[in-house]
Amino acid sequence: MPSALSLKYLSAYPEQLRAQVGQLIAGKQLGEVLRQRYPVAHGIRTDKALYAYVQDLKDDYLRQAEPVSKVAFDSKIQVVQHALGLHTAISRVQGSRLKAKHEIRIGTVFRDAPLPFLRMIAVHELAHLKEKEHDKAFYKLCCWMEPAYHQLEFDVRLYLTWLELSGERLWAA
Repeated sequence: MPSALSLKYLSAYPEQLRAQVGQLIAGKQLGEVLRQRYPVAHGIRTDKALYAYVQDLKDDYLRQAEPVSKVAFDSKIQVVQHALGLHTAISRVQGSRLKAKHEIRIGTVFRDAPLPFLRMIAVHELAHLKEKEHDKAFYKLCCWMEPAYHQLEFDVRLYLTWLELSGERLWAA
């Protein structure tokens, strides 16, 4: 059974669920379960393709939200912020007005991941355009854009646990 430290990404989940994950880990089955559920990685490799993907999501669900000026994969994100993605608003003075430019950065760990994982992170960061805090309204917006949001978040946490324990990426580029 893995230690509580190795299940740090799952600490907010019930003990029974963590025990089931522990059994999968002990039986060396976690990676295979994830591969069966998500057999292939997405094909989005460049920042330009990522920008187009996120912009399409924004156009579908948040047309009235402020524009996103930059979307990129960022290799420093997980190490520095202990996050999967990052939404920043950079304020600049333009004449007598203050203008905000929104940027979304997504951890490079998601460059070689299934499309549903990337979509969950993109939806999460886009939701910050409307809702700043992680509250009920924020998660309601996430679930509106991606109905399987909570399941995908759990599966991403399983993948991060797998990466931490094994160091092996499940999907090749």
